[in-house]
Amino acid sequence: MNLASGQSDDFAGEPGAGTRARRRVAVVGLGFVGAANAIAIAGARSNDGLPLFDVAGIELPTDEGRHRAAELSAGRFPFATTDAALTEAARLAAQAGNLSAETSPDPVGRADIVVVDVGLDLEEKGAEPRLRRPPFEAAIRTVGQVMRPDALVLLESTVPPGTCETVVLPILREELQRRGLDADGIKLAYCYERVMPGDKYLDSITNMWRVYAGGSPAAAAEAEAFLSSFVDVAAKPLVRLPSLRAAEMAKVLENTYRAVNIALIDEWERFARRIDVDLFGVLEAIRVRPTHNNIRYPGLGVGGYCLSKDPMFGAVAARELYGLSDITFPLSLTSVAINDSMPLVTVSLLESELGGSVAGRRILVFGGSYRQDVGDTRLSPSATLIDGLLAKGAACEVVDPLVDSFPEVDAPLHREVPPPAGYDAVVMAVAHRPFAEFDLAAWCGTARPLVVDANGVLGAAEIGRLRGLGLKVAAIGRGA
Repeated sequence: MNLASGQSDDFAGEPGAGTRARRRVAVVGLGFVGAANAIAIAGARSNDGLPLFDVAGIELPTDEGRHRAAELSAGRFPFATTDAALTEAARLAAQAGNLSAETSPDPVGRADIVVVDVGLDLEEKGAEPRLRRPPFEAAIRTVGQVMRPDALVLLESTVPPGTCETVVLPILREELQRRGLDADGIKLAYCYERVMPGDKYLDSITNMWRVYAGGSPAAAAEAEAFLSSFVDVAAKPLVRLPSLRAAEMAKVLENTYRAVNIALIDEWERFARRIDVDLFGVLEAIRVRPTHNNIRYPGLGVGGYCLSKDPMFGAVAARELYGLSDITFPLSLTSVAINDSMPLVTVSLLESELGGSVAGRRILVFGGSYRQDVGDTRLSPSATLIDGLLAKGAACEVVDPLVDSFPEVDAPLHREVPPPAGYDAVVMAVAHRPFAEFDLAAWCGTARPLVVDANGVLGAAEIGRLRGLGLKVAAIGRGA
């Protein structure tokens, strides 16, 4: 059984030559989800402490793909992380010899289970968002070209409802038939991930409720057994939905709910600040009510790969996959527009506090990633903030200890906080733990830049302390 979950070992196989046979798993896509998922699966253990799976990660043969594959094969997570458990699990997997990665699809052809962690992006956003299907479809086609016909294919990527049935399954069938193989017994399942990068990265895979469905009873049963081998289902039971499209909808609606919640607070923040109300205090008072304890806090904006696009998947599915032109999603689409514009509220706040203009001002932004304690800059609200400031004539620099490069913006990147001399303002944009613990007053010394807390980094007490020491501080969500 899995030592973490206490579940029975359905994948142990039969002992042979003094070792237990392992099933083979191919994880296609080694991004922030796939790489962590490969490590988690490689960590599954039997009752006698032996690895349950031989895991092979698959990436594209690009410079980036080769780097990720090499790092994972060497027992290193290929992205910056603050999760010591994930780092250690990668090292232990390499030591056990049951985790490798490469840029060839060959391991898919040997795999009993193929896990697909390839993103499905939008071609464009706006009132009529459209899918960017070719990269995703190419990945599925590659799987179909080499997979065994009896392998379980488990898709984890966030996709519009209907994708498995109208896109994935037809491609797999076509490719198997092209190879002269039986395509009637394809075992396709869907189980979306709830990965949360940060200091509980690995835990968000192995100790998280999972929702899944199968395209057939056999696929659902095998997916359940597989998930139970590395997820702590004793503490966090699996939830099976009756259809693939229901499971796909669960993920999209889950993320849409969160995005709408954030957009609602973004609207109220602007009003609260104008009438001098600390919105954080209001929300803390509301959150004591159990039915409202997940209401969000104000911040810089929404970024990352999920919440910035997933609320549009309902509209995409209705129009592109089902031809339902009469179904609209005004709340979902509007939430994305509101959240996308939120960083520009901080631009306006800076303009107001700097005498009406940021032109010619030198501004240091603390944080380039899209959320705290991760090194992922994809669709970061910090990028929108910096672009907005640059467009108005400001000179911007970024400091982020977790980010190696920030190609999305034309601004110098520092790994360590530079000296304060010459900065007209600093923006606390990301609540990395080092930033939350950073002594701004000691860093400033005799310098007096404007301090703008755009993301609840400092807290009310620290803002009061800084003001008491003579620093001018403005903050999103803290009133006037």
